[in-house]
Amino acid sequence: MAEKQEQEALKNLDNESKPSFVEVVCKSSGKVRRFAAGTDAGFAVSLINKKLLLDNISAKSSRSSPQLASHIEAVKPGHDSEEPISFGPTASLVNYGSPWILQTVVTQPHKPKRTVECSKIFHIYMGSSGTEGSCSEKKESQPLGHLCIGKIALALPIVFVIWKIFLQFLQNLPLLLLYIHNGM
Repeated sequence: MAEKQEQEALKNLDNESKPSFVEVVCKSSGKVRRFAAGTDAGFAVSLINKKLLLDNISAKSSRSSPQLASHIEAVKPGHDSEEPISFGPTASLVNYGSPWILQTVVTQPHKPKRTVECSKIFHIYMGSSGTEGSCSEKKESQPLGHLCIGKIALALPIVFVIWKIFLQFLQNLPLLLLYIHNGM
């Protein structure tokens, strides 16, 4: 009977001694952030990123932007063979015990997006000779400039002139057919 009471007391102590929060180590800043147990991982990541940006602004750092966290994972330090446990945006943060540490995973520095020309993709897909593997990349298009607006302004009158000539031809087509038919 006394042993059962001791075991129950130990369980109660364990439940009371466990903190009701979870600690997440931020890889970018090295700071430990605390969150309530059961907090969504997506909320924790967004809060950590906001604090990183605020710290960067308040420090007036020469760096353009800090490395932001993409997600949180639980890792065992020193166990490279152990697969980390990744938390999705809606997963609840859980402490897995003493060897496990929750930490952020930082994203790679932002590189400008690159797009591939559609015609090159079509040639590669269709297997055209000479273009395989030579798909050229180009940076995303710049905002409309004066040159582009000028080209559009020049193209519109040309289109209207061609349209007017075609319309005039269609209006005179019956007369042309009568002339050809009567002449022969």
